[in-house]
Amino acid sequence: MKGSGFRELEAAPAPAPAPAPAPAPAEAPGSIAALQEGYCKICSEKSQKINPFILHILQKVDEEIQKGPKEGITLNIAGNNRLIPVQRVTGEDFCILSKILKNHPSINGLDVRYNLIGDVGAHYAAELLQKQLYLIYLNLMFNDIGPEGGELLAKALHENTTLKYLRMTGNKIENKGGMVFAAMLQINSFLEKLDLGDCDLGMQSVIAFATVLTQNQAIKGINLNRPILYGEQEESTVHLAHMLKENHHLVELHMCKHGIKNCGFHQLCNALYLNSSLRYLDVSCNKITRDGMLYLADVLKTNATLEVIDLSFNRIENAGANYLSESLTSHNRSLKALSIVSNNIEGEGLVALSQSMQTNPALSNIYIWGNKFDEATCVAYSDLIRKGRLKPENTDVEPFVVDGHVYLAEVSNGLKKHYYWTPTYGDAYGHSTNAGFALVPVCQNL
Repeated sequence: MKGSGFRELEAAPAPAPAPAPAPAPAEAPGSIAALQEGYCKICSEKSQKINPFILHILQKVDEEIQKGPKEGITLNIAGNNRLIPVQRVTGEDFCILSKILKNHPSINGLDVRYNLIGDVGAHYAAELLQKQLYLIYLNLMFNDIGPEGGELLAKALHENTTLKYLRMTGNKIENKGGMVFAAMLQINSFLEKLDLGDCDLGMQSVIAFATVLTQNQAIKGINLNRPILYGEQEESTVHLAHMLKENHHLVELHMCKHGIKNCGFHQLCNALYLNSSLRYLDVSCNKITRDGMLYLADVLKTNATLEVIDLSFNRIENAGANYLSESLTSHNRSLKALSIVSNNIEGEGLVALSQSMQTNPALSNIYIWGNKFDEATCVAYSDLIRKGRLKPENTDVEPFVVDGHVYLAEVSNGLKKHYYWTPTYGDAYGHSTNAGFALVPVCQNL
C-alpha cells in the first residue's frame, strides 16, 4: 500500500503481474521518489516554474524515507526558514503540492506557516482535506487566507474524519469565517484542537463558539485569542464562562487579549467551580487586577483539575500574588505551572510565591520575568534553584552574582515561547520553552 498512492505520478510502466504483499517494503524508495519526481512532472505538465524551496524539502523527505519505511512524517515547508533560501509557497504552488500528497500514507502532517497561499491555496487545502485520508495535522498560520478561504476550509471539515489539529492563526477570516467554523463544530466530531487566534473574529462568532462547545464533545483545545470586540460589557466572557459550566471535555482554553476585567474573570472563576476537565487556562494580556485574584485564589482552594494558568501581562500586583500564594501554600496541590510575567509585582509578592513552592510539591514551573525584582526576590529564587526545588528549565530567570550580590537574568523559557515562531536551532517543541503544551498535551504537533 505504501507505493499505491504514487504510481500514477510516475511514467506509467507496462502493468506487471500482481506481486505478493511481501515486496511492499522494497517499493518504498520508488514510491517516495515520486514526491520530488511527481512534483517536477506536474510542474512541467502545468507549465509552472519549480519552487526550489519545495523541491529541497521534498528531497530531504525522500532521503529520510529511503533509509527505511517511515510513518507519521510532518512535511515542514514553513516560509520563515532562515537557514536556506526560501521562495514562499503561493496558491498555485500549493495546488501542485496537494496533488502529490494525495493518498500518501507516510505523511500525516503538513506545516506551511508564513507563506502566501491565500484563498486560492485554501481552495486546494480544502480539496486536500476531502481526499487525503491520512492527514491529522495542518498548519496554515499567517497565509493571507480571508473569509472566503476560511469558509471553504470549514466546509471541507464537514466530512473529514481524520484531521485532529488545524491551526489557522493570523488568517483574517473575520466574523464571517468564524461563524462557518462554529457551524462546522456542530457536525465534525473528530477535530480535537482548533486554533483561531489573531483571526479577527467578531463578538457574534465568539458567542457562536461558546454556544456550540456546550454540545461538542470532541474538541479538547481551542484558541480564540484576540477577537475584535467592541463595548465593555464582556458578553463573550460571560458566554464562555457559561460554556465551561456545561462542557466537561475541553482541556485547553486560550482567551488572550479578550479585554477581560475583574467582573468577567469572576464569571470565569464561578464556572471553574463546576468544571472538571479544564487543565490549561490562558487569560494573558487582559485587564485583570488584584481583585480578580481573590476569585481565582478561592477556586484554587477546591479545584483539583487546573494544572497550567497563564496570567502574563495583567496587573495583579503584590496583593494578587499574596492571594495566590496563600492558596498554593495551604490548599491547592494540582497546579503545576503558573506564569505571572509582567504583572507589576514587587519583592513582597514574588517572595511569597517562592515560599509557597517550599511547601507545595506540585508546583514545578513558575515564570516571573518583567516584574520588579529586589534583592530578597533574587536571593529567594536563587535558593530555590540552588536547592533543586526549582529546575533551571522550569523558570524564566537565572541567578548570577556580581560583587557579592545576587541578580536574576532572563532566559528563554516559558509556557508557549514558540507559539508564533520556531528557533533556528534546537527543538522547536522542547519542554522548557513550551511547558504549557508539554504539561497538558492535547494532540501531537502542539
